[in-house]
Amino acid sequence: MDLVNIFGFISAIIIGISLGLIGGGGSILTVPVLVYILSVEPVLATAYSLFVVGSTSLLGSFTYMKKQLVDYKTALVFAIPSFIAVFLTRKFLVPALPDPLFSLAGFEVAKNVGIMVFFALIMLAASYSMIKGRKNDLDEENSQVVFNYPMIALEGSVVGLVTGIVGAGGGFLIIPALVLLAKLPMKKAVGTSLLIIAAKSLIGFLGDVSNQTIDWKMLLIFTGLSIVGIFIGSALSKKINENALKKGFGWFVLAMGVYIISKELIFR
Repeated sequence: MDLVNIFGFISAIIIGISLGLIGGGGSILTVPVLVYILSVEPVLATAYSLFVVGSTSLLGSFTYMKKQLVDYKTALVFAIPSFIAVFLTRKFLVPALPDPLFSLAGFEVAKNVGIMVFFALIMLAASYSMIKGRKNDLDEENSQVVFNYPMIALEGSVVGLVTGIVGAGGGFLIIPALVLLAKLPMKKAVGTSLLIIAAKSLIGFLGDVSNQTIDWKMLLIFTGLSIVGIFIGSALSKKINENALKKGFGWFVLAMGVYIISKELIFR
């Protein structure tokens, strides 16, 4: 194993640490690490990301379950359309995307480039969410759950589509939806989000099993190291200011998004 691969697997631990520290956002780094450090083809990298994100989120959700900070009814209402969207996207939409995606005035956009640029745009949206932060008045433990079924279902479908295309968990989209549409208190929204992310990511990965050749040894090692990072991050989270950390991580994700767009469209 050369130094580049070693750095890639060390990055898996860093991804886990970031998840443990801030409860999300780390999954947005999985695809860039797999593509740019471990040289995994972008479409396959999004599949691997679904497995890594699903496994680590499932582990993280157990902690919230023990504290009774998961609203299973809300998770079910949100998750059903999300499950359907992410599975269909991975099974049919992603394989059906043409390569190149389109041509304009002699300029072709390859499928891999299009996926990475779309992923970078999602990273920019995630960075804005983390840098901006959330209002404290949303974190009310005694909030009454009020379902807006059509909007929750629509949001679930959109998040499932995004997850299917870019392989990111979508927590930065799910949590605001649960807080604003289902009126969940913030801590319960985070726990519920982790369970939704775990289920839909792993279901999405199942849509890839028949379409991709999976390197299980590499994938399981990467996932295992990320899980180790979660425990490290959880221990460190008690000693670091969460708001400052989220904003700092948001700026890092912003820089990564700009880098990917620059690399794929300008300096390719």
